[in-house]
Amino acid sequence: MNYARDGHTSSVLLNGKVLVCGGNNEVSTLKSAELYDPSTGTWTTTSNMNNARSGHTASVLTNGQVLVTGGYNDRALDSAELYDPLTEIWTNTGKMNNARASHTSTVLKNGRVLVTGGSNGNVLDSAEVYDRLTRIWTTTRNMTIAREEHTASVLINGKVLIAGGAHNYHISSAEFYDPITETWTITGTMNDERYAHTATVLTDGKVLVSSGGPNSAELYDPSTEHWVFTGNMSDARFIHTASLLTNGKVLVIGGYIAGVYLDSVELYDPSTRKWSTISSMSSKRWVHAASVLMNGKVLVTGGINNSSHLNSAELYEPY
Repeated sequence: MNYARDGHTSSVLLNGKVLVCGGNNEVSTLKSAELYDPSTGTWTTTSNMNNARSGHTASVLTNGQVLVTGGYNDRALDSAELYDPLTEIWTNTGKMNNARASHTSTVLKNGRVLVTGGSNGNVLDSAEVYDRLTRIWTTTRNMTIAREEHTASVLINGKVLIAGGAHNYHISSAEFYDPITETWTITGTMNDERYAHTATVLTDGKVLVSSGGPNSAELYDPSTEHWVFTGNMSDARFIHTASLLTNGKVLVIGGYIAGVYLDSVELYDPSTRKWSTISSMSSKRWVHAASVLMNGKVLVTGGINNSSHLNSAELYEPY
């Protein structure tokens, strides 16, 4: 990449390119953004965001634009902005009702965007919805518990599963949001408390949650609302990435545990419910980003390696 960064986002655009924006380096929080072109394997800079930010979210909207929300730059931010891939221009798009970082941002099946939780000095239970047609933010009902570093997953039925996180303690509870009724409902509790974990919706509609605590993983079944363990990973890890491959397997990459930066990579096979360790990355990294490209490869970018911020990127080829 043109810039070393961690705590950034990585978004696959409708044209197949990847937009990487924001994050931190050794000196400051970044407003820079750049594009990766898989057809040439090259990086080019694009216009800067209006606000430097890290710990933010980025969501690709149904019209192809990218909505970036919150994050922090000395303090938590309430700003949001849109990136238009056609013009490569960033536009401010209203302020959220709450400043927040370490939150989630989820594109609903109706095209709106649900933002939940996070922290602005206080851990938040608030949630709000962005309407891309009106570009207006509207508060919706609060979650049943405040949480940050949690996960949000859109289920096949259109509801959003929120799991785990932290709020003075690590959380095992889960709840789901119904966009039609705008209500929150408590669902089954995970077997382990976890935060800074990952959640991946599998092709059968179940949700795989991995580590963020012990080296365990578990599956959520929306039809029963129950969680079951599904084999242990070789390494416990926090702030890693998990990517659903085109073959239905899940690739878990890097992270951090007990003072150790990880280069290890593991594959979860839903058909056997087993984990396997595969070849390691070229660099140890955490607080990185990973995106599944349209050709099925996985692009891993940036992160931290033994306290050094990385500008390197690498590709995983599943076949």
